[in-house]
Amino acid sequence: MSQYWSPVVAGLSPYVPGEQPKLQNLIKLNTNENPYPPSPRALQAIREAADEALKRYPDPASDALRQAVAATHGVSVGEVFVGNGSDEVLAHAFQAFFKHDGRPLLFPDISYSFYPVYCGLYQIEFHRVALQDDFSLRVDDYLPQAQRTAGGIILPNPNAPTGRALPLGEIERLVAGNPQCVVLIDEAYVDFGAQSAASLVSRYPNLLVVQTLSKSRSLAGLRVGFAIGHPALIEGLNRVKDSFNSYPIDRLAQAGAIAALQDSAYFEQTCRAVIATRERMTASLVELGFEVLPSAANFVFARHPGHDAATLAAQLRERSIIVRHFRQPRIDQFLRISIGTDDESQALIAALNTILGA
Repeated sequence: MSQYWSPVVAGLSPYVPGEQPKLQNLIKLNTNENPYPPSPRALQAIREAADEALKRYPDPASDALRQAVAATHGVSVGEVFVGNGSDEVLAHAFQAFFKHDGRPLLFPDISYSFYPVYCGLYQIEFHRVALQDDFSLRVDDYLPQAQRTAGGIILPNPNAPTGRALPLGEIERLVAGNPQCVVLIDEAYVDFGAQSAASLVSRYPNLLVVQTLSKSRSLAGLRVGFAIGHPALIEGLNRVKDSFNSYPIDRLAQAGAIAALQDSAYFEQTCRAVIATRERMTASLVELGFEVLPSAANFVFARHPGHDAATLAAQLRERSIIVRHFRQPRIDQFLRISIGTDDESQALIAALNTILGA
């Protein structure tokens, strides 16, 4: 701690990202990265963009990228905002929409752990809403009540780290039932088995949908995210962006992201491969005695009734396999396991078979 820190900084509990170890021959199943490389078209576009034009600032509005997002999701360009990864988009949304005295932001008690960090940074009042015993989300818990009206609602769909998804009809009921505030649906994993709420944006001015190219487009290293919402919400995000950083997405990132969005065949192929591996791995885990939550994401959330999760994670690490363990109430006996290639999945199952047998 420094005497020069402001009180806000002194009181922060920063987000802890997933480990990025620099080890050789590691099976890395801890940060939900896509096991397949980016689209070849995206890589070629990045190479072609690496020319003398880099001496110029990029397009601050990322118009070509916004057009690509709009075309992909069937919305207008005026309904699209882009940012330096979905985390930056989320940060701008917290600043723009969620600070309302006396009306807390609502999100699940088991969810993306960046949400309370943003609340601390921007001094936003919040309330965690408990998931059900099976880790499903009940929409009725988020509807206005006599003693509480939300100043904002945010939830991932599919949820993280559980992987469970809400059907589109329940998302619509949540949005329609809270016209007094912005409802943000964080769809980082939506392409692996859930329904996007982007189709509802034209009907609900309080709905903001946020996605990323980090997962299903294999571009975690490029840092591109976007939001889809009513033009008034997009204007609010742009007001925050242009008060913070007018050039958040560089030329290379814009070029690669556009090409990745346009390569729909490769996107669909890799998503199908991840989903197929997830289903096979889930069946294998169940055979080993694990309880595995229903997943619509590129990871599974699993626990074994006879083995401590932290011990299992340590034993897998000894075998050069890294998974994510959360030391958090209610889920400290679960492991979040990212979906890798078929070979990586088989190596995981073989290691677990040895560990459990021993």
